[in-house]
Amino acid sequence: MMRGMAAGILALAAFAGVPADTPALSLRATVIGAASDAPLTITLSRWSTDAERAPLLTALTAPVPAPAAAPPAAAGRAGRGARGRGAPPAPPSPLARLTTAVKAAQTCGFIWTSGVTGYSIKYAWQAPAADGTERIVLVTDRRLGTHAANWAPLPGAAADSDFTLIEMRVDGKGTGEGKASLGANVVVDASAKTLTLDGYAAAPTLLKVTR
Repeated sequence: MMRGMAAGILALAAFAGVPADTPALSLRATVIGAASDAPLTITLSRWSTDAERAPLLTALTAPVPAPAAAPPAAAGRAGRGARGRGAPPAPPSPLARLTTAVKAAQTCGFIWTSGVTGYSIKYAWQAPAADGTERIVLVTDRRLGTHAANWAPLPGAAADSDFTLIEMRVDGKGTGEGKASLGANVVVDASAKTLTLDGYAAAPTLLKVTR
């Protein structure tokens, strides 16, 4: 089944305009604590450019503007004006802005589960970690596990978002662990200039990663 899944990834990548001949990253992972084996296949055709990542970082860090004041009611019609117009809608939160930016980003890879639908990777970043492993951050366009019947997403501050950030630590053999925004907040690592999980070390481990 996994061979057929991999072939589907390459075909879908080609259809979406993503080069499929030389993957920038190819990993397999298993969801820890799933009711049954829940494999993931991660195939990345390229890493996001600085220009592609910038709108997502800005969406999360830009100040939220103050809500606009409601317009005054017309003289002599205060009662009807108050009922008819109401207060203007509140400005979108940083998490809502990030969700919009993720949806608008270019696809640079795919994640497949054992189900029939996959997840488009909209953000991909990597750099050496302090412990000698490779630090990898991916963001999908939908919440991971939404349609997976055999495992339940972890509760977390960003668990209800329409995207999922996955952060992994992988050694030279391609093995390691992965954690997700299903169990932690999403913040910006200003020094590395990337999205990241808030408190990675304390976040629950979601994935066992293999090459």
